[in-house]
Amino acid sequence: MTTAPHPAPRPDDAGSTTHGAGLTLLHVGGPALLLRLGGLTIVSDPGFDAPRDYPRPGGGTSTRLRGPAAAPDALGPLDVALVSHDQHVDNLDLSGRALLPEVRHVLTTPAGAARLAPDVPGVVGLAPWEATVLPRPDGGALRVTGVPARHGPEGAERVLGDVTGFVLDGDGLPRVYLSGDNADPGLVADVPDRVGPVDVAIVHAGAARVPGILDGAALTLDGAGVAEVARILLPRVVVPVHAEGWAHFSETVGDVERALAGAGLAGLLRVPTPGVALEL
Repeated sequence: MTTAPHPAPRPDDAGSTTHGAGLTLLHVGGPALLLRLGGLTIVSDPGFDAPRDYPRPGGGTSTRLRGPAAAPDALGPLDVALVSHDQHVDNLDLSGRALLPEVRHVLTTPAGAARLAPDVPGVVGLAPWEATVLPRPDGGALRVTGVPARHGPEGAERVLGDVTGFVLDGDGLPRVYLSGDNADPGLVADVPDRVGPVDVAIVHAGAARVPGILDGAALTLDGAGVAEVARILLPRVVVPVHAEGWAHFSETVGDVERALAGAGLAGLLRVPTPGVALEL
C-alpha cells in the first residue's frame, strides 16, 4: 500500500475510493477527519469551530488553538458521521453538532445516541462489538463495528463517560481501525480476532491531560501507547491524529514518531498534513 499527498479532494471528485478499494483521508484538525471509502463520504469526530475557549462543567476551560483546515460547507454531502463520544467539545464541537441532523447515518455510543436523539434522526448507538451495515453506491456494503475504548485509566468512565472506537470494512475495501479517545492499548488486543487483520490504524494520540481530572492522568494514548497499538494490530499504515490544535495535549506527533522508531515500526507511520488529502 502506497501513500502520496494530493490536493484536497472536491466533493464531486472522490478519486479512487468511488469505484476502487482505497481510502482517502483528509485531516481537518484535532480528531476530525474526512474519509472517502467505498464511495461513501465519512466524517469522524466532526469539529469545525474557530479557535476559542469553551467552559468545562465544574470549572475551567477547554481551549482550541487552531481553526479547521477545511470548512464544513466545502466537504459536500456527508453519508456517515462517526462520533467517538459526544460529551467533549474537542470531539464534537458546536459546528460539528450542527452538521449531524443532515447526515444520513450517525454512529456513536448508545448513551451518546440517546443524548443526540431526537435532534439527530439518523443516530445509532453501537455497543462494543456491535456492528451495523451501510449500503455503498457500488451496490456493496460498509460494515461499521463498535470496538472498546476508554477515555483514561480504569474507572474513567465514571468521570468522563463512555467512548467508542470503530472498525470499517467491506468486500474489496481496506479494514480501517479508528481508536477514538482510547487511552488503553490493551483494549485493542481482541480486534484482529474479532473483526480481522487491520490495514490502516488511525490513532488518537497526544496524551491529553486536564488539571483536576483523574489526577492529571493521560486521557488519550501517548507515543509509547500508539507504538503498542501498532505492535498489536500490525497494520500496513499507522496514522496519528488528535495530538495538536488543543491546549490539553502533553505530547506531539513527534513523540509518536520517536516511539515507533524505537519499536522498529517507523515504516508504518504516515503523518497527514491538515487540509491535504492522503491516499492510502
